[in-house]
Amino acid sequence: MKKGKKIYEGKAKIIYSTSDKDLVIQYFKDDATAFNNQKKSTIEGKGVLNNRISEHILSKLSQIGIKNHLVKRLNMREQVVKLVEIIPIEFIVRNVATGSLTKRLGIEDGTILKEPLIEYCLKDDKLGDPLIAEEHILAFDWASKTEIEKVKKMILRINDFMIGMFGGVGIKLIDFKLEFGRLTSNGKKEVILADEISPDTCRLWDSVTDKKLDKDRFRKDLGDLIPAYTEVAKRLGILHEQSNLSVVNVTKLSSIKRKRK
Repeated sequence: MKKGKKIYEGKAKIIYSTSDKDLVIQYFKDDATAFNNQKKSTIEGKGVLNNRISEHILSKLSQIGIKNHLVKRLNMREQVVKLVEIIPIEFIVRNVATGSLTKRLGIEDGTILKEPLIEYCLKDDKLGDPLIAEEHILAFDWASKTEIEKVKKMILRINDFMIGMFGGVGIKLIDFKLEFGRLTSNGKKEVILADEISPDTCRLWDSVTDKKLDKDRFRKDLGDLIPAYTEVAKRLGILHEQSNLSVVNVTKLSSIKRKRK
């Protein structure tokens, strides 16, 4: 599939047009950001791992009936995805209290929540992705009540599936971010899962040691991301000999570059 012009560039991905007006190419960058883009770095190989992990999870979700934008993975860094109109809301799903939730409400870090907590943030970097209520979404027509109800049902099913999937490989799903988009087909719009699901968008802790296997390693200066992301991919059974070798080579290259600086 021929890659066309750049349509959009975000903090972690670039979207390109294709010869098919209904499909785009999603490119995974190596850029790492935190604290609303105040902390930035380039981590060689991050995009490769996120591409593979997100493809794996979205494919599994498709198998249980969760419609999403993934069509296929093209190569180590790119996917073909359906073109959707992104709903400007980040849906945060929390199973364990940590991060901003503990700071805002004074909850003890690591508190297990009785039920999954769904929070909404307006997707706007300039405003710092502020926390909003469902009433805000409806008042400003960012999504309809019917769309929100459908999204919440999908979120709970996704959460149940991912808790089981990660739990089966010794990882606790602490919290994660989801995005949804409107897919137009035959003049009708349908809400489907979009964006990515990876250690960039999830908090993942080792079930025994609580070792962080996600982007908190970058946020909190806990050490290199690549070994942690690679560990997640290995446990999920994604990395085969060839792709594992590629990641190892990328990691070695990253280490050499850092030593030269």
